[in-house]
Amino acid sequence: PAPAAAPVEAAPAAATQYADNLDGWIRQSLDVMAQHGIPGSYEGIHRNIMRESSGNPLAINNWDINAVNGTPSKGLLQVIEPTFLAYHVPGTSMDMYDPVANITAACNYAADRYGSIDNVDSAY
Repeated sequence: PAPAAAPVEAAPAAATQYADNLDGWIRQSLDVMAQHGIPGSYEGIHRNIMRESSGNPLAINNWDINAVNGTPSKGLLQVIEPTFLAYHVPGTSMDMYDPVANITAACNYAADRYGSIDNVDSAY
């Protein structure tokens, strides 16, 4: 009989590379969300980002009631700090302006409150 073949070790999976732009941030966020069971679609996230910040990760709202109360909405999905901290997704940055951290926290909040970011069609 022929000798048994030596087991072949699989090469480690290469880390996914994401573009440093809105498309890449949404795609990376969707991957993080999938790992944490947070629902949402590319279309739902994109639609809400365009309404909330026009795709500007450094957007800040200094005029609404949240700002008057000292907690202005910030980032792509215009999250206030208490919501960001309560719904922060482990493994993402603690910086509210970080696009992936902002998207994933906002989607985590939207999932808890509305079932999914896909169900949000106005300011939330």
